[in-house]
Amino acid sequence: MNVKDTQVSQLMPDVAEAGKPVQKGTLDWVGMSGISLPFPLRDAQSERPLQVQAKLNTYVSLDDPNAKGIHMSRLYLSVEQMSRSDAVTPAEFARQLDTFIETHQGLSERASIAAEFDLVTLRSSLKSGNAGHKAYPAAIRASYKDGQAELEMEVNVPYSSTCPCSAALSRQIIQQDFAARFGADGQVNVEDVLAYLATEEGIGATPHSQRSNARVKIKVDPNLTAFPFLSLIDAIEASLNTPVQTAVKREDEQEFARLNARNLMFCEDAARRVTAILNQQSWARDFWLRVDHFESLHAHDATAINSKGVAGGYQPW
Repeated sequence: MNVKDTQVSQLMPDVAEAGKPVQKGTLDWVGMSGISLPFPLRDAQSERPLQVQAKLNTYVSLDDPNAKGIHMSRLYLSVEQMSRSDAVTPAEFARQLDTFIETHQGLSERASIAAEFDLVTLRSSLKSGNAGHKAYPAAIRASYKDGQAELEMEVNVPYSSTCPCSAALSRQIIQQDFAARFGADGQVNVEDVLAYLATEEGIGATPHSQRSNARVKIKVDPNLTAFPFLSLIDAIEASLNTPVQTAVKREDEQEFARLNARNLMFCEDAARRVTAILNQQSWARDFWLRVDHFESLHAHDATAINSKGVAGGYQPW
């Protein structure tokens, strides 16, 4: 800023400093929400940073009861600077908290920052060799309290779930239809059976399945050098075995149907599978998960919730 700009700035009114007194009192959080910024995310599994477009919420506490407000522009300028870095790491989110506190000395003792974004990555098809981009809703949340920084990452992983009960009931109908068609002859010709199974009558019932979602929140070390988003997504999808697809040819759809038949699951089964895989992640200090099966049979959803069970950690509700 040159001398002329400095003089103009000094002449500008500062309502926060010279305005009318306001009612005294502290406030839990004050800041800016919905800041739209791109930033390069450092992921442990990717050679290059992942480019994301995020919505950020930035807050500090207002602990001085006599202060009119905080310095909101300082919050924005801090995260704007972060968005221009070579790669944003967990440690960088922790540094943002330090900056928020340093630029609000005497005003604030607590700080928080949250970024919500879609993590878009290329996923291969099951059989055809094609690939397509898939978006995973994700978030990073950091908070500073009592001199300690805490960091949480969240990801939502969509998958397919086929009801075991519906599958069993469908098999019973298929058995009954088969007996009605071939039972009277006492003998079964393989070619006749194959021809029968190729017709719509050969499969007299199909189990209901639905798109489902696993939402996972994990507390991690703020000093990590990279986020483990991609490896976490891979682990969750591998535990469930029925990931939602992108590019699909007939051979992919057939394989998807096969995987669903081999991985029948209630929401309780899915929650236990995800819990087991999260317990294997050494970097996960604590976790909370929720699986939702968006029912095709009912007008409501089936849901299961679980947590790691750490003392003083995430609660199931």
